[in-house]
Amino acid sequence: MIKNTLKIALAVAIIGLLVFAFLPERIKVDIVHVSKGDLLITMEGEGKTRIHDIYVVSAPMDGRITRIEIEPGDLVTAGVTTIANMYPANPIFLDKRTETQAKADVEGAKAALSLAHSRVKQTKAQLAFDLAEFKRTQELYKNNNVSQAGLERAELQLKTLRAELETTQSNKQVMISRLEAAKARLLQPEKGQLANNDEGCQICIHSPVDGRVLRILHKSAGIIPTGTALVEIGDPADLEVNIEMLSTNAVKVKVGDRALIKRWGGQQDINARVKLIEPSGYTKISALGVEEQRVNIILSFTDPREKWQALGDAFRVEAAIIIDQANDVIKIPLSALFRQNERWSVFSIIDGTVELQTVEVGRKNDRYAEIISGLNIHDQIISHPGNAIDVGVNVESR
Repeated sequence: MIKNTLKIALAVAIIGLLVFAFLPERIKVDIVHVSKGDLLITMEGEGKTRIHDIYVVSAPMDGRITRIEIEPGDLVTAGVTTIANMYPANPIFLDKRTETQAKADVEGAKAALSLAHSRVKQTKAQLAFDLAEFKRTQELYKNNNVSQAGLERAELQLKTLRAELETTQSNKQVMISRLEAAKARLLQPEKGQLANNDEGCQICIHSPVDGRVLRILHKSAGIIPTGTALVEIGDPADLEVNIEMLSTNAVKVKVGDRALIKRWGGQQDINARVKLIEPSGYTKISALGVEEQRVNIILSFTDPREKWQALGDAFRVEAAIIIDQANDVIKIPLSALFRQNERWSVFSIIDGTVELQTVEVGRKNDRYAEIISGLNIHDQIISHPGNAIDVGVNVESR
């Protein structure tokens, strides 16, 4: 009797082990508990910071500039801080042909000046003679030996000669100026002119505004033409963010929308607000070679400067512009949602067994979705369901 009982118990145990061995193993899955919370609907974009007003200081004339000693980051004061010193450019060397022509121009100017000088002397002599003749005519007129018309003709001749003298003297001054100009064209750069005589400040280029030096565009001394950019100056406190966004997303953004500056290098997001949506877009080639229409959206910081003072001009940032917000709603990860028969569905877990649950989805962002109906708080659902997950499968948490 005891032997039979032992045999039966052993058989039951063996059968139980066999049944347990062939039972399907529970699949380990990522289980998410449905909860309530706030949902931010955002539009993401990349961009960079920029100083709103950047002033480019340029050379006001052709000339020789000394080496710029200021460095990026230096403070400058409007009308006080000297950016650079300039000197007029040295004359260029003359080739043989130009020099010969310039010498001929000098000789011609000298001859013209000599002729003008002779005409002045001739006019003065004639004026002296006519002046004496006029005095004699006056005496004769007093004695009634010359008519009134004869006196007037002598006076007219005297006035004409005086005007001619002024003309010849003016012409002489013109010839003197032409001679000086012809001599100036013969000037060659001298050794003293070519030397870097940087004592003093002949043409001082000052900072136009208060701020800091952002970039040095021309550092070394040398001969530069008019308009050469020297430095960029701006106020780091006047910093804003330029976000590039697809035009199809930009139309959903409004001026005044709140934004979060993310992945800028700091530990906390920076609060900002949409300041401007530029009215004109532009075409940009994406990393995949696709043409995209983009729009610049300008953000201004709303947090104190102490929080973002580490940022400078042209620093890369990412921004999330909040276009809508749902408070205290049921939300689940997007990774738990999938389409089943053209309807949104999730895999829910009831007593360790997978069930298919159809849900109605509301607003979504890049991580979460609002659930309008189909789920309740504390329900368990599967995130990232794999191909092995199906209705009736037994699962457990990883």
